Amino acid sequence: MPETSPVAGSDTKFVVKRSKLSGVLKVSGAKNSVLYLLTASLLTDDPIYIDNYPKYLLDAQVHLDMLEFLGKSCKVDEDQVTIKTVAKPATTLDWSGRSIRNTLLILGVLTARYGRGAVPLPGGCQLGDRKYDIHEMLLTAMGARVWEENGMLCAEAPGGLAGADVHLPLRSTGATHNGIICGTLAKGVTTIWNPHLRPETVDLVNFLRSMGATIEIYGQQRIEIVGREGMFGTKYKVMSDNMEALTWLIGSVVTGGDLEIRNFPYRELEVPLIFLRESGAKFYQGDDSLIVRGGECFPLEISTGPYPGINSDMQPLFAVYGAMAQGQTRIVDLRFPGRYAYAEELAKLGADCGVDGNMLMINGGRPLSGAKVRAVDLRGGIALALAGLCASGETVISDAWQVERGYNDFVRKLRSVGGKISYA
Repeated sequence: MPETSPVAGSDTKFVVKRSKLSGVLKVSGAKNSVLYLLTASLLTDDPIYIDNYPKYLLDAQVHLDMLEFLGKSCKVDEDQVTIKTVAKPATTLDWSGRSIRNTLLILGVLTARYGRGAVPLPGGCQLGDRKYDIHEMLLTAMGARVWEENGMLCAEAPGGLAGADVHLPLRSTGATHNGIICGTLAKGVTTIWNPHLRPETVDLVNFLRSMGATIEIYGQQRIEIVGREGMFGTKYKVMSDNMEALTWLIGSVVTGGDLEIRNFPYRELEVPLIFLRESGAKFYQGDDSLIVRGGECFPLEISTGPYPGINSDMQPLFAVYGAMAQGQTRIVDLRFPGRYAYAEELAKLGADCGVDGNMLMINGGRPLSGAKVRAVDLRGGIALALAGLCASGETVISDAWQVERGYNDFVRKLRSVGGKISYA
């Protein structure tokens, strides 16, 4: 990567200037899928090969480090990672580095395979009330005992996990994926009712099937997993990142650009694309690409919801879109109420934002001007970067590492299509 990429906790900043995004770029492998595949690699001692691997993601790098602590070797070569077992697996992730929320799934796979596990309490973006109670309920339903001890989350199932009917009280992506992974090695059949079925879920299921798992998906109603004694190695290509694809699309429209976005996951973004097309964006579907030909931003009214709707991660992008539109945009986040901390940072650039209850209102069309802002989380950070591309002057974004947690090779890609960005 050019220059020095930020590391978690560093004070590295992005400096962004007004730019028009034009040219061709390729969407990388999906952050929200590959982290689950890396976790599932712990199900076997056999080699795992993952293609289309987004090697510059900070969260993926943290995950590889955790796998190596647990007895794996991880070799990254261009866009492939090879994972092999080189030591007796540890069942306690005594980890002092930055924690990510995937530690909850690591706990699940350790308990499923070895009958016990302990991991640091989960990290990731702070999006309100994101406790681990659903994961605790899941593991308890499958026969495990779960408790906290000295800053660790621990689980124990000496006889192994047992298949069970698991009724999720809400459609949690992480709990759905944890249940699927645990079910592959549980005794009997595990049925997950009310799952959150997203494209990343299907990607995980296909990955596990390639390792020998028997899994059936019955839409948003249930997922059934037949447990087995062991899993095999595999070679698998991770899906394209739909959040990255949507970011480049919106970035092209708000800057008046002209982009060809290759590896575009068109089918997985049908609903957001309908909203954008009806709100002024002009784009066309190519063979495996999306061609954006500018357009004009019109106001939106959206609420987040389970797939195939607009998910919570997407709403900060739509907020920037609304800021560039003449009129009022209204956004309601039903999954993480109050996930609008980034709006205060957008306001520093001149956006007219306000929160009324659980509704974010943006009075668009105000000119944006560069300012010093902070990436409060991953998606809020990318929203600020897009806004900086539309603002006069210079926008300085602190905690820039938040963005590169989830956007592979972000600075080089942005520069390749005309984005004016540098590290500070």
